[in-house]
Amino acid sequence: MKYLTTFAFLFLTLVLGMAQDQEKKYSHADYFAHYEGTATCLQCHQKDGENFFHSQHYQWQGAAPQIINAKNRRLGKLNTINDFCTSPRGNWIGLVKNSRGDTISRGCSACHAGLGKLPTEKISDEQLQNIDCLICHANGYRRDLFATPEGGLAWQPILWKNREGLDAVAKRITLPTRATCLRCHNASGGGVNFKRGDLEYKLVDCGRDFDVHMASEGKNMQCISCHAGDGHRVRGRGTDLSGSDMPSQPLRCDSSGCHSATPHQSVALNHHTKRVNCTVCHIPSFARAEATDMARDWSQPVYHADTDRYTAKITLQTNVQPVYAWFNGFTKAQLPGEPVARLANGSVGIMVPQGSRLDRKAQIFAFKLHQGRMPMLAEKNWLIPIMVEQFFPNGKIEPAIKEAAKEMYKIDDAQFSWVNTSRYMGIFHGVPPAAKALNCLDCHSPNGRMDWKALGYPGDPLNVLLKSRAKK
Repeated sequence: MKYLTTFAFLFLTLVLGMAQDQEKKYSHADYFAHYEGTATCLQCHQKDGENFFHSQHYQWQGAAPQIINAKNRRLGKLNTINDFCTSPRGNWIGLVKNSRGDTISRGCSACHAGLGKLPTEKISDEQLQNIDCLICHANGYRRDLFATPEGGLAWQPILWKNREGLDAVAKRITLPTRATCLRCHNASGGGVNFKRGDLEYKLVDCGRDFDVHMASEGKNMQCISCHAGDGHRVRGRGTDLSGSDMPSQPLRCDSSGCHSATPHQSVALNHHTKRVNCTVCHIPSFARAEATDMARDWSQPVYHADTDRYTAKITLQTNVQPVYAWFNGFTKAQLPGEPVARLANGSVGIMVPQGSRLDRKAQIFAFKLHQGRMPMLAEKNWLIPIMVEQFFPNGKIEPAIKEAAKEMYKIDDAQFSWVNTSRYMGIFHGVPPAAKALNCLDCHSPNGRMDWKALGYPGDPLNVLLKSRAKK
């Protein structure tokens, strides 16, 4: 019922938006008579198309200077393994049906800003025509998978047979809004707010008590207010993104032109900003409106009778308190075809922030710590993705793993075991008013939320300071 309510809200938002659009004059309303696909956009925006082709939103891989073990390789969703839907390889596009004949999955390309073809590194007219400009720039645009004359599948506007309706939608061109960004970024990972945890759909229209930056009646900031770069590049990467569009221009609160490095009136608080990131105090919890996926165990298939499909065992939580770790801007990734590296707790670190108390460039950050259970190739100790599109209808996990090992590693009848995994994901959104920020005793008390020893301290540093002053 929760999911029906959420999607009903999304539908209502779309309908109300379309009603408002009937009275609004859009900039592209008179630019073309009929929308003929991406070719219509490229007539005026050829350079923009070429820029977007090279971006992370289209390529899903790129230079990864902040991954310490990248070894100058281009990395991204297309050639790494994650602990959510595991990999787009073999799961890119398709109409997966359950036993009732209902479509239960359309593949990873559902969140790609293209029309169904895999992106290539070499630019071509075919690849430019594959860009779906409307998914980010047309208010009210919706698409679905349709069969092509060649016998394949492609993403097309749901109004592709309704020329008048499609023309109306295609002319509602805007810069990307919170709603258009969250359409993919909120729904990634298999469900509403499952993946990131801090990108809740409530941000589309929230009050200041939920987010002081994006509140509709407050600053009303859009995603691109902070993240927009040059030439369709996007600033920011958090912790667990492999390739990044603009690594030389990291996005920070004090580098955005909004806040300084000493934003407080209190000298003590400004002293903290040297080693404590803003997210620690100003985002006390996440998943406040929508539950987020905190653990996904692929070794335990779970059947859902309402949708007649299988998933991994997923643990959802709301109002989650972040974990805290040092981060200097660099990450170590667990990459395919490399023996697993285990953390102190024995789990495999899929994405692990680098830095320590002794690293003067590191700060303590707030993280979502996602736990997983993934297959590992025998003898080689390589992580294996899963053909999730094969698994969803029948719940048979072993053949889905062996098929994925064949796809990724060219290994037949792969033998495997199960390992626990850990992924650190930065928390940056959902900032409540300053009055709701953490206070001193939230961290500096016997039951405070900081694990000081894990952070490299012998104990609470405030106690050490007070004792030293008492001796004087």
